[in-house]
Amino acid sequence: MYRRFSALLVCALFSGYLQADADLAKELTNPVANLISVPIQNNWDNSVGATKDGRRFTMNVQPVIPIDLNEDLNLISRTILPVMNQEDIAPGSGDQTGLGDTVQSLFFSPKKPTAGGIIWGAGPVFLLPTATEPELGTEKWGIGPTGVVLKQAGPWTIGTLANHIWSFTGDSNRDDVNSTFIQPFLAYTTPTAWTFTLQTESTYDWETEQWNVPVHFMVAKLFKVGKRSYQIQAGPRYYAESPDGGAQDWGFRLNWIMLFPK
Repeated sequence: MYRRFSALLVCALFSGYLQADADLAKELTNPVANLISVPIQNNWDNSVGATKDGRRFTMNVQPVIPIDLNEDLNLISRTILPVMNQEDIAPGSGDQTGLGDTVQSLFFSPKKPTAGGIIWGAGPVFLLPTATEPELGTEKWGIGPTGVVLKQAGPWTIGTLANHIWSFTGDSNRDDVNSTFIQPFLAYTTPTAWTFTLQTESTYDWETEQWNVPVHFMVAKLFKVGKRSYQIQAGPRYYAESPDGGAQDWGFRLNWIMLFPK
């Protein structure tokens, strides 16, 4: 009897740990979750540029920090700071290594979903000209609105994140920024904390009237090392549409996420 009770207790505890991991993995599919995380996102692209002879590596450092404003509202800070290396993007351009421009988003988001289960957030987005090489950034300051809306039902998460940025000052010799970003996403999280995600990260440049549409299929697994939780995510992307001088065909993403649950 004692052994049977012990076995049942171990099974219950193990099941509880699995459920907690699955819940945490599902939280990661929500861009405005009340969860501190630091994703380190690595992107590889080949066939970059008009002649398709270039290559680009981009490591995006993307801390997500929720701030309690009151009993009902959070402010979610999402930062994207690119660290880039590229070669032969244009004939005779050589190679460049350094920081790209920073995109800083702030979402005011209710702590609880609506009665219909909708989770949302909205606020401003800023473009900061932090690039260390002219070829790695716009040399423009920008601002605009951003928003996200999603619903989580069972293991599924479906939603869209979007923003629009206009430049308002900067180097007058550089092209203005006037771009729309749309990121629809669909994710499925298993009871063992595997997550499968299909998404696009589409950008439309209103100045050049061109789309950039990479489609991602990502597989992620949440795990623990000691008491700390992490997630590793990887998968290919295919460029369904590319601007002149953009990446073509296939690329790859590897994402490492450090989690700091509240």
